[in-house]
Amino acid sequence: MIDISIIFKIGALGILIIILDKIFNSQGKEDFATITTLIGVVMILFLTLNMIMKLFDTVKSMFQF
Repeated sequence: MIDISIIFKIGALGILIIILDKIFNSQGKEDFATITTLIGVVMILFLTLNMIMKLFDTVKSMFQF
C-alpha cells in the first residue's frame, strides 16, 4: 500500500527545489542551481528507495515458482 504522505513530501521537496533553482539562476549562480537540483534528486531517490526495493522484491517473487 502506498503511503500518501510520501507523495506530499516529494511534491513539497520538488517545489522547494524549483524555487531555489530559480533564485540561484536569477542571481547568476548556475553552479549552485545545478548542485541544488542534484541534491534534491538524490533526496527524492532516498525517499522512494523503500518503495523501489518492494517493487523489485515483488517482481522477483512473481517470476519464481
